[in-house]
Parts: sequence; C-alpha cells; structure tokens
Amino acid sequence: MPKPRNPIGPSVSFDGREPVEAVLAKAQAAVEGGVDSIWLACHLFQRDPIVTASVLMDRHPHLKITLVAISPYLVHPVHAAMAAATIDEFFPDRISLCLGVGAPADLVDVGVETPAPLGPMRESLQICRALFAGETVHQEGKRFKALDRALSSGRRDIPLLLAASGPKMLQLAGTHADGVLLSAGASVEFVRWSLSQVFAHGTPENFQRNGLVYAAVADDRKTAFDRVRRVLATTLRGKHHRHNLELAGSRLDQAAVNDAFNADNADTADRLISDEIIERHAAAGSPEMFRARNAAYHAAGLDNAVLASMRTPEQIAIVLAALNAPA
Repeated sequence: MPKPRNPIGPSVSFDGREPVEAVLAKAQAAVEGGVDSIWLACHLFQRDPIVTASVLMDRHPHLKITLVAISPYLVHPVHAAMAAATIDEFFPDRISLCLGVGAPADLVDVGVETPAPLGPMRESLQICRALFAGETVHQEGKRFKALDRALSSGRRDIPLLLAASGPKMLQLAGTHADGVLLSAGASVEFVRWSLSQVFAHGTPENFQRNGLVYAAVADDRKTAFDRVRRVLATTLRGKHHRHNLELAGSRLDQAAVNDAFNADNADTADRLISDEIIERHAAAGSPEMFRARNAAYHAAGLDNAVLASMRTPEQIAIVLAALNAPA
C-alpha cells in the first residue's frame, strides 16, 4: 500500500438533518476555524445537498464542496453529472461529486432495491467521467444508458469519487474514480485494509484517500465520548461493519443494537457502545486524545480525515481549535 502523505484539510461533513439556519451557522464556524472544504451528505427526506452547496459557495467564495454520496439508484448518473457541472459553471473548480449506492434504510423506505450494485456503480462512474470529459457518450449498460449525448456545458474538471466499504466496491474506486470515501465509524485497522483493497490493482496518480471520522472534543473524556456514542451505535449496527469491528478487535452485539433501535430504545443502544469501541472507531476525548487519534487515521493512509458528527457551531469550533493547536 502507498505510504502516508501529508494531510489535507481540515474539512468537515454535514448530514443535512439540521434546519438551514443551523447549517449556515455551522458553516460559518467551520470557515472561521480554517476549513476550506465541506462535504454535504445526501439522505432522503432531509435537506438537499445540491441546493445547500450552491448557497454555501455563494456565501463563502473560497469554499469547496463535495456532494456525498449521490446514489444513481435515486438520481440518474446523467442528472448527477448535470448538477455538478452546473454548479461548476457558477463556481469553477470548487465542486466534487461522490457517488455511492445509498443508505440501505433510505432505499428501503422508497421501495428501491439494489441487487448486485457493482455493475450499476461501474456504469454510473463511466457515464459521469465521460460527460465531465466533454465526450458524446454512447453507453448501453444493463442498468443505465446514455445514447449519443453530451453535456451542453462541455468539459468540466470535476473530481469523481466513490463511497465504498466492501472489497469489490473499494477496488472499483481504485480503477474507475479519482478518489474514495471510507465510511464513518471505521477503525484505523479497517482504513488500512480498505486502502489495500483500493490499490489492489495499482496506485492511480493523485488518487484522493478520504474517510469520514466522527469527532468530539471536551476537557471531560466522558462528555466527548457521549457525543459520538449514539452516532456510532447507528452506524456500526450495519452488517457491512462486521469486518471493521473484527479488525479492530471490537466486541459489539450488532443484533442487540438493531433490536434496541427497532424498539425505539436508543438509550439501550447507547449503552451497548463501550468506551473501548469509541476509542477504536472515532477521534474523541481531550484535545490531546483527539489529535493523537486524528494523526493515527492519517498514518493509516488517509489524505483527508473528514470530521463528522459535530452538531453545533460550538462543537465545530472546539474540534477545530484542538486540531489547530500547537503540538
């Protein structure tokens, strides 16, 4: 696997669940803390990241935005490319597009099935890449087609990323995308393993190695840990995190966590997330603990640890202050 490189950033992620006033306040806190890149998640029934990206770019002229992770099962890859290309016309060289299968629960809630997603994701990446290259695309895939059409905006230099967790999807990122986005809740060990899969067929030049990292900082360790406990319970209960947990040596009864959420008993789910799991799957604790953990993620191979799960402008400010503090 390639050696670690100098970190990029800092950058933060928003999940679209906050009211717009809160998003604007969080973005302001991020910019004041030195952030030049915000990653906007796409979750069904929440705020739309494409609209939000346009607003934030207009307010903050230096800010770069990544749309995460746009699912071709919900937005045709041509339309996803159109959206990114249009933003790039208004705000040149400041938008990136990250594709992903989508959150399983979201897809279930709108009756969308995703059997054998590898092929459709490959087709989607090929369509977007060709359109961004200014080509007239002729692709007759099993799932997606684009027949002899090109973007009217012409060639756009837009980075194309893939959100991935399984070995085949990670390898697809390495061969068909400009970068990868690893799931939040990943352990350092899982980051190393994931990147070994990404580069299984060689190391693409200038490939971006990004990972979402749950972050929380407080003078009191318990306060910081409690801020990420619920979001870790929500994330790590997924079956696709089983290998992540095993590699880290983390013991978590995923079925029990799911049962707790299904019974609307989030407090029980919280209790199943031990402090040891938080230590292994997040960057949380005192400023010193946070910096050490963030450094460990970079040492594992990430160029960019995208800081996530900060719910307020104050939490963003505290995390960024800890990150930027002199060693």
